[in-house]
Amino acid sequence: MKAGQRTPPLEVDEMIREIGARNQEMDAAGTRFFAGGLEPPSLSKSLRKQPGGKVSITGCLYIEAKEFIGCFWILVCADMDEAPAWGSKAVAACRLPVEVRAFLRIRPNRKSLSRGNQP
Repeated sequence: MKAGQRTPPLEVDEMIREIGARNQEMDAAGTRFFAGGLEPPSLSKSLRKQPGGKVSITGCLYIEAKEFIGCFWILVCADMDEAPAWGSKAVAACRLPVEVRAFLRIRPNRKSLSRGNQP
């Protein structure tokens, strides 16, 4: 979503209904692990490590950006071929760009990284 951009109220109601329908579809398929909406960036706090182990907290964005994340889904998908199919449904419901990524995992007792659903 573009920073400062507002969606007309009627469109918001329709979008919320469609997102709810996608959530139900994901639940029925056993795919949705978690979903959540985020407050606008204007309500965010940024934390930065300071010398001496201190942390500074400011009421501003961590980085200045033209777009921001407004919501997210965490899905359990077989692979990165299945994930974009769900992402396409999210794009239709949200009417905004969607990014699909796998979690980066550090495997226990190893210094190497694993990608996606590799054991």
